[in-house]
Amino acid sequence: MPLVEPPYQRVIHDLYSEHHGWLLGWLRRKLGCAHNAADVAQDTFARILATRESVGAIREPRAYLSTTARRLMIDQARRRQIESAYLQELMLTVDTLQGFQSPEQLHATLQALEQIAFLLEGLAEKPRQAFVLYYLDDLTQRQIASQLRLSERTVRKYLIQALLHCSHSLDV
Repeated sequence: MPLVEPPYQRVIHDLYSEHHGWLLGWLRRKLGCAHNAADVAQDTFARILATRESVGAIREPRAYLSTTARRLMIDQARRRQIESAYLQELMLTVDTLQGFQSPEQLHATLQALEQIAFLLEGLAEKPRQAFVLYYLDDLTQRQIASQLRLSERTVRKYLIQALLHCSHSLDV
């Protein structure tokens, strides 16, 4: 008895077979690294599989793939930017931490910062800045308002927005 493939699997298989090589080459040129290109190509098809959108209705598969890959690269760049900011903040406090924390505590702190970065992913810039300044830098709302050139009311609004975003991220 012949094995019958579901239509969605067939469309995904065809999309992958026909365009993976092109996507990989395009990403290699964009990223300048074959390993990163392979990772993003894999993530692109994984995202398409996860969305379960009507892949069969795609009229321009290469444009769809490149747009999806571009969005993934933007997400990665944002994540690296947040990680870099947290690592810089951590480096500023390393002198304090060295005398008081064990390696396990330092590792736990790094994991907590990583989780915070994940939770803040997708949040607008100003609310994210307000959150970091308030909860990590221990600035007052007045100091944040002055530094970001905002009203205190806007800072409160941004902090609430950030907390709601984190809450929704945890619920997903």
